[in-house]
Amino acid sequence: MKQTILVTGASSGIGLLIANRLHKDGHSVIGTSRNPKKYQSELPFKLLSLDISDDHSIESFGKQLFNEIDQLDVLVNNAGYLVTGLAEETSVALGKQQLETNFWGTVKLTNELLPYFRKQRRGKIITVGSILGLIGLPNVAYYSASKHALEGYFKALRFELNQFNIKVCMVEPMGFKTNIGENASRATGNINEYDLYRQKISTFMKKEFDNAPGPEPVVNQVIKIVHEKVPKFSYPIGKGASIFLALHRYAYNTFEAAILKRVNQA
Repeated sequence: MKQTILVTGASSGIGLLIANRLHKDGHSVIGTSRNPKKYQSELPFKLLSLDISDDHSIESFGKQLFNEIDQLDVLVNNAGYLVTGLAEETSVALGKQQLETNFWGTVKLTNELLPYFRKQRRGKIITVGSILGLIGLPNVAYYSASKHALEGYFKALRFELNQFNIKVCMVEPMGFKTNIGENASRATGNINEYDLYRQKISTFMKKEFDNAPGPEPVVNQVIKIVHEKVPKFSYPIGKGASIFLALHRYAYNTFEAAILKRVNQA
């Protein structure tokens, strides 16, 4: 069945892959970008302007969207970015910016569109989170915090929207090769005591990005959720994700020791 689907952050990365795949499958796709004119000529689906870190942009977006469409079947919350850096070396201002975009921007956009979903008495909200919303790793404290916050918010929202036949889901990818690392904002603090550890964690993260698989499994999972009648809430994705999470939950000391070992080996 052809559906009308909104994908935020659809001009690059996983968002672009998801939007292209949905368009290819015959759905009516609308993507968002902070600079749609830059990308529109290269894309087969329509791009609308949206900056999820800007309240005015979010507030005007709903009206703009529903001037283009009559109904919305699926919202794919994908827009966001990565802040890297050791927690103590990351400024509070940069940390706030990370939460303002990844968490508050996603929440504000969702809330902007909820009246339309409630009026329809149906719909799906699929949010691309991260395995880092379920665990914590070094050098990504604020990114992990933003993804943890999304998990808590959408868990609660799923209960509240059940009465309106609106399904709420989280997709939680492990590390996949995208442009998120290239576009990351990096902390500029420099505490001498962290010098050696900073070198180790930088090498560790570079190896993780370099050896990461392609993001096709994430795209495939989102497509499956779009077509599922009764989707579940949580979809961890990636090789070894179930074992990774089981260790984290039931054998945390083992999980922690394994991460420390890999960082030190780097």
